Amino acid sequence: MCHVIVTCRSMLWTLLSIVVAFVELVAFMSPDWLLGLPRPEPSNEVVGIREYRPTLGLYSRCLHIGAHGVGVSCGPYAGTFGEVASKFWQAAMLFLAAGTLVLGCVACISIFTLCFQSIKKKSIFNICGLLQAIGALLLMVGLMLYPAGWGSEKVILFCGMEASPFRPALCSLGWAFYAAIGGTLGTFLCSVLSAQAEIATSSDKVQEEIEEGKSLICLF
Repeated sequence: MCHVIVTCRSMLWTLLSIVVAFVELVAFMSPDWLLGLPRPEPSNEVVGIREYRPTLGLYSRCLHIGAHGVGVSCGPYAGTFGEVASKFWQAAMLFLAAGTLVLGCVACISIFTLCFQSIKKKSIFNICGLLQAIGALLLMVGLMLYPAGWGSEKVILFCGMEASPFRPALCSLGWAFYAAIGGTLGTFLCSVLSAQAEIATSSDKVQEEIEEGKSLICLF
């Protein structure tokens, strides 16, 4: 029989698991990892030229096009995986993609933990917590590899000739990089919270309500 068990700690873990997976996915796909060297906006006027900063992601970029920079062209700069800016970024993409995939799977499983808390007497919370720890390590390795690719020709074009590994020169880090870091830290937190979710859903109070025949158990 399926018992729907909802506690503060299990609900917090489920929601946070979904959030960190979504954050990592959005960050991975975003072109806003680096804010490039200021450039003049495309304009038909010579006087009063304004500047903007193009953005560069792991495999995509954003540029202003058209008169007065009214249009923004965003899309992949690499047609194939081999055309990604550097080997370090290729490796970073693999680790980040693997970590995000793990988090996505755990996020889906976490929804079902409301009804199923174990498989063959093994706690789903503990299994998911272990997977989240592995996913966080994969993400951390990817984030460490990413700055090593700042010496590539693509980054030099965006950031200036002084760009080198771990030195972005005239570029600055965009929100996507910080979001990926935040998602990674959140994933480590999820791994810790999974143990608390397991304790909360297997407490004596929960067992008492199960013995009373209740199928919906809410403890806050």
